[in-house]
Amino acid sequence: MKALQFDRFGSPDVIVLREVPKPEPGPGQIRVAVQACGLNPGDWAVVDGLLADRLPPLPRGLGFEIAGTVDALGADVTGVEIGDGVFGPATFDGPTAGAAEYALMAAWARIPEGVTAEQASALPMAAETAWHALDDLGVQPGELLLVHGAGSTVGEAAVRLALHRGIRVIATAGSARAAVLEDIGARVTGYGDGMAERVTALAAGRVDRALDTAPTGGRIDRLDRASPAGGALPTLIELTGDPDRVLTVSDFAAAAELGARTTHIEMRYDRLDEFARLAGEGVLAVSVARTYTLDQIHEAAELSRSRRPGGKLTLVL
Repeated sequence: MKALQFDRFGSPDVIVLREVPKPEPGPGQIRVAVQACGLNPGDWAVVDGLLADRLPPLPRGLGFEIAGTVDALGADVTGVEIGDGVFGPATFDGPTAGAAEYALMAAWARIPEGVTAEQASALPMAAETAWHALDDLGVQPGELLLVHGAGSTVGEAAVRLALHRGIRVIATAGSARAAVLEDIGARVTGYGDGMAERVTALAAGRVDRALDTAPTGGRIDRLDRASPAGGALPTLIELTGDPDRVLTVSDFAAAAELGARTTHIEMRYDRLDEFARLAGEGVLAVSVARTYTLDQIHEAAELSRSRRPGGKLTLVL
């Protein structure tokens, strides 16, 4: 089968496409013929050496989240059959991962009717991150939440989940994503000079809580890095009046300095069935900006690392 691998750590340039044996599912695992593999900033961090001491020796694969058709069952697997469409995290403990023609999964949910494989592969990490962030921030129904960086995949998922929970939402986003966010019920304003004043006008008073979902540009291993939010946390604290009412999923250094909250998420994926239900009902979605084939991985990585992908980038097979 064809799969993406890397033999040394570095930039995405070290990633190569090669022929490798199909992985065999172990107990509790399934093998999936991959139709789509979502790309994340964390992929480039892993290629650059993040978690190097926790994963098997090189070569390794990349791609955390996939959607496809069940191809083989390991021992003790129940509730799923060969030919079923599923999505979820690919296993990451072998020489290949999700960016391959076949991948292994130990947790999964059925792709709901009306949702494509590309759309399903975009859900797991963004939905899991957004769900945990909203819980950790403690935002309650009826409160007014500001989602900064709402054009990101996590930001869009957070807006959708918050609205579903009965939370009022103001979102900051670029012009390319504003219409989508407005269509689902958020009030939207742009970044840049005057953002605080525009948000205050939309809120007609103080914002109850704020969630910073601006992307990290792929350097999630760097906690001393300045965020691409460009110093947004002080503004978010000003808008809420309390650093404890602000949470960031990316700007850890500024949060530590200013007293804002952070969330470090253990990806358990125990809510995949809930995410599938919400996606099937049209509540939860992550916009897919562009799709690529396996041999276009370097082009995809370049756009992903630009911090302006315009939505989810996905490999299709």
